[in-house]
Formats: sequence, structure tokens, C-alpha cells
Amino acid sequence: MMDNGEHSIIQGIAPPYLKKGDRVAITCPAKKLPNPMTDAITLLQSWGLEVILGETLDLSFHQFAGDDTQRAQDLQRFINDDNIKAIIAARGGYGTIRMIDKVDFKPLLQNPKWLVGFSDITVLHTHLYNNFNIQTIHGQMPVNIPDASAKSLESLRKALFGEDISYEFTPNLLNRIGKAEGILIGGNLSLLAAVAGSVSDLDYNNKILFIEDVGEYLYAIDRMLRMLDRAGKLKNLAGLIIGGFTEIKDNDIPFGQTVEQIVMDIVKEYDYPVCFDFPAGHIPDNRSIILGRSVDLLVHNHQVVLNYL
Repeated sequence: MMDNGEHSIIQGIAPPYLKKGDRVAITCPAKKLPNPMTDAITLLQSWGLEVILGETLDLSFHQFAGDDTQRAQDLQRFINDDNIKAIIAARGGYGTIRMIDKVDFKPLLQNPKWLVGFSDITVLHTHLYNNFNIQTIHGQMPVNIPDASAKSLESLRKALFGEDISYEFTPNLLNRIGKAEGILIGGNLSLLAAVAGSVSDLDYNNKILFIEDVGEYLYAIDRMLRMLDRAGKLKNLAGLIIGGFTEIKDNDIPFGQTVEQIVMDIVKEYDYPVCFDFPAGHIPDNRSIILGRSVDLLVHNHQVVLNYL
């Protein structure tokens, strides 16, 4: 395991990139599936990959894809199998935090492999980087593929096969201009708050933080960000990237601030660059980003650029 303090300077280990003929596994560490994985299997096979399906794709225990032990064992099976080159979470929802402590991730130190997913899978992203210094891919999951943009799916293929996935997009008027270099960390805001203080928590110092969320109340977003700030996690960031905040709700008595206003109010004392509308999160155009890797973030008046180093 890595010492937490080392992470300010050490970028994560990149697992071997995929090549045609490789085996990839789909497992379900959280909520159970509503539909078969037909579209995902077809897509991955079109990339020349052999798809192995976990037992959890057919299991059901309350809202979960099998009980906590079954979901942990399914993930463990693919971690232990040296022939599996990437593990793709079928969906998010809720449940990964219930089973993560039943999983032995140490085999990944000898045989690192890509883990793919977002939302509830943030728990795995943070845990693997904090404890094992392994890069992971925040990107589209099989359950989202029928509604996913072509560009988001292509970005996942590029990330898995080791092609360039730098991004350039139009800035939001509320962005804070600047440039930063640092290791990209983050994921779903609710899960970052949920793992705070645990063995799966992150060292935020000198990092570029990415956050996104879905279906939350404005007051809850404010509360979670203030919790991270009071814990000292936002003070020493190198930069802040805000992805999709979708299906956001308000109370009968309006909260009075937008997500952008909440963010800028909380980080107003700091001077690092902040960009909104990054194309990642619970949106059809959910572009893949590699967490645990060093990036350059340039936030200009006329464009925003994210380059992997």
C-alpha cells in the first residue's frame, strides 16, 4: 500500500492498455440490472474484446445485484483472474460501499487491470488510488450504453486502448480563469462525502478535483461541499472541475443559489482555476477521464483544455 502523503507527488500506476483479443469482465457491485447487457456486449465485441459476464448480472437481493457477499465474490473472481484485463461495473445505483471491505484488492499490485465505472463506483476509484496507487477510468457503464453519445463511447475505447483523450470545450461564464497541473481525482460528490475519513478517502492536496452528481437537492450539494471544505479538502486543490449536476431538486422554500453559485461561494477564498460544464457525469455525453493520472487544466475566457501528461 502507498503512504497517503506520497500521493501529492506520485501519479497512479497505469494498468496495461487493452489490445484486441483481450478478455474483459462485466460485474455488478451495486444495484441490480433492469435489462440484459446486450448492447454492451455487442459494443465491446466490436472493439475486438472477449466479454465475460459475472454471476451478479443475474442475481437479485432487494435492490442489489445479489447480497453483499455475492457481489464481493464476483468482483474478487475477476480481480484474481490474470486473464481478465479490465473490470467494468455494469451500473451504479447504491451498494458498492456495503461490500468493498469484503474484497482483497492486493492481487492488483502484481497484476493491475483497468476498472471502469462512475457514480456509485466512485468508492472503487478512490479506494484503489488511495491504497494501491492504481489509475482507473471514470466512464460510461453498460447500463448507460443505449442512451450514450457516440463520442462518450469512443472516449471509453480510447481510454482502454491507450489513445489520447484530451478535451477542449466552450467555457462557462462563471468559470474562474487559470491554469493548473496535478493528479486528477474525484467522482460522484455524494460518494466522496460518504468515504470521507475512511480507508477509501483521498488526499486532496495539490490535486485537480472532478465532481458530478445526480438527483440531489441544492441544499445537500451545499452541505456536502461545505463538509469537504471544513475537512480541509478544498483549500489546497490545484484546480476544480465541475461535471454534470443533473436532475437537481429544490425545496418548497427555494434554496436561492444555483450549483454554480454554491460552488463559487464556497471556494471564493481560494485562487485555483474552476471550470463548469465538463462533459462527464450522469449525462449522455459522459466522456471518459482517467483518475489518478497527471493532467494540465487550462481555463481561458475562450476555451477550456484538459490534457493528460
